[in-house]
This record gives sequence, structure tokens and C-alpha cells, in this order.
Amino acid sequence: MTVSPQTIGWREWLSLPELGITQIKAKIDTGARSSALHAYDIEDIPPLGDRPRIRFKVHPQQRDTMTVVTAQADILDRREVRNSGGKAELRYVIVTPVQLAQHQWSIELTLTNRDVMGFRMLLGRQAVRGRFLVDPGHSYLLNPTPQQP
Repeated sequence: MTVSPQTIGWREWLSLPELGITQIKAKIDTGARSSALHAYDIEDIPPLGDRPRIRFKVHPQQRDTMTVVTAQADILDRREVRNSGGKAELRYVIVTPVQLAQHQWSIELTLTNRDVMGFRMLLGRQAVRGRFLVDPGHSYLLNPTPQQP
């Protein structure tokens, strides 16, 4: 017996628990291969064992530059990614758990400055493939209201 994937809206509230981000509004973007998170002040920090690491800051809420989350993560890779304007950009790639309602799984996440974009995070097709169906006519099907921090 196969189970049909759960349906999500074109935008959803989710969290990135290992990064200390309790809620962030994400656009579910099946046109984007990879997921992206708004990050700035990205800097290399001393490795943990043989794993290179970075520290970065995030404004998790749109139009709120006062709320800042400082996070650290292992570097998985640096990749050239084309932004929405078609311009190639070299980005850090990390792996981190994402939580959407009761679902939690690990995703690859590229870090880039999304200050001028409508969403602080994109959840790309690699992250949702085989897990969810996306209904572009609805929003917040799994988390209608954000959780209070």
C-alpha cells in the first residue's frame, strides 16, 4: 500500500532548529533546484575536528532587521548557483534539519543575501521531492499561524 504525499501550500511557516530559527516564512519553489536561506556576515570559523565551519547571521522575519539570529554550521560545499536573475554566484552549502509541522528531515541549504527578495527562505524541489505535493492556490496548509517563540 502506498501513501499519498501530504499537500502543502506555495508558502509555509517552518523552523530550522539546529540554526536557532524557530520560525521563518518560506516560499515553496519547485522552480528552484536547491533551497536558499537569507544570510549575511558569513565568516569562516575554526574547524570542528576536520570539518570546516562558518558563522553567519540571519534576519528570519521579512522587513525586520532588528531580530538577528547568529548560527554556525559545518560547510558541506561551495557551489555556483544561478540566482533568480540568472547571475552565477558562489555560495556556501550546509546541511541542516528543517521542520514543517510534524515533519522533520535534513536538507541542503545554500546561503545568500536575500534582503531584497520577498521571502527569507526558499524551499526548493530537492527538499520537497517525494515528501509533499504543492498546491499553488493555497498557503500555510500545515502551519496556518506561526508558532510564538
